[in-house]
Amino acid sequence: MNALVYLDYAATTPVDPRVAEVMGRHLTLEGTFANPASRSHMLGWQAEQAVENARRQVADLIGADPREIVWTSGATEADNLALTGFMRANRERGRHLVTSTIEHKAVVDTATALEHEGFEVTWLTPGADGCITPDQLRQAMRPDTILVSLMAVNNELGSINPLAELAEITHAGGAALHVDAAQGVGRLDLDVKRLGIDLMSLSGHKAYGPKGIGVLYVRRSPEISIEPLIHGGGHERGMRSGTLATHQIVGMGEAFALIHAEAEADQARILALRNRLLEGLSDLEGVVCNTAIDAAVPNILNLAFEGVDGESLLMALRNLAVSTGSACNSASVEPSYVLTGIGVPRALALASLRFSFGRFTTEADIDAALAAIRHALPGLRR
Repeated sequence: MNALVYLDYAATTPVDPRVAEVMGRHLTLEGTFANPASRSHMLGWQAEQAVENARRQVADLIGADPREIVWTSGATEADNLALTGFMRANRERGRHLVTSTIEHKAVVDTATALEHEGFEVTWLTPGADGCITPDQLRQAMRPDTILVSLMAVNNELGSINPLAELAEITHAGGAALHVDAAQGVGRLDLDVKRLGIDLMSLSGHKAYGPKGIGVLYVRRSPEISIEPLIHGGGHERGMRSGTLATHQIVGMGEAFALIHAEAEADQARILALRNRLLEGLSDLEGVVCNTAIDAAVPNILNLAFEGVDGESLLMALRNLAVSTGSACNSASVEPSYVLTGIGVPRALALASLRFSFGRFTTEADIDAALAAIRHALPGLRR
């Protein structure tokens, strides 16, 4: 059996060995294992110092103050805390939220839950490129709009939203901007001050760090208040209680520090790999690119293969780890709501695969994927 080729980096990235090594030093009796909230002894102080160093590493990547970094269990919790926490805390100012139909489920389902609480949501429909335009947002704004939530990079298409322009319109309307940037780390400049972002969700495991850890950036301002969802010891300035997972936190910090140093070189290499895959398929009939290449990050490529069923193609590509949609949707036999949301016909959406590349993808991986696709397609189409 041939070795499995992993091309599903948008679902999760492997932990960088340098990150794993740092994490290992924060687990056992010989390491920095203590509770960071234990301020009565040296071991607790050392753990707190490790947490605060990681907080600064994350803050440095996004141009934030470390005091604006709130640890969570992942981007899903950060999205929930941003939307639900902000809307509940500011309901006296307004009850209207603006988001899009192709956000990650962590935003879509949270917005739907807020509708059940009596809040109002305007759902913007993106264009065929998967992006929301400034004009769309401008038309959706109302006097009672208090929050706009739009992702930096779509997890299935790789499409990039014009964040600075969207922030300008949001603030002109008196609202705050939340950005789910889980897929943007290492692919975009996410300087929160330059872009005008008020709240931003980040994930460790999409950036060569561990699963189970994330961040909500909360801009320090009297206008930005969050009602906590988890109550307890008042950790994270009262916004998110719970004993901090030092080993995961230092892992995310180290992962973000490595991205700070290496992202530019990584992205140039990944762009070449994506182009290699596209060029290798260019002579095949019936291959449709769902990703708008000119408006997308280089590490995500969504392709439809006319005349085949995506699940059948996935089975035929048994040595290739790719996705038929976002990982959170992979148990469903319905077409991706993201693809149908940008106007892809149902049959073509069901024939689509997402390829995503990363730090450890090689030219040999791309060539193996091309060989597998070219071998499988004719038989499936017959």
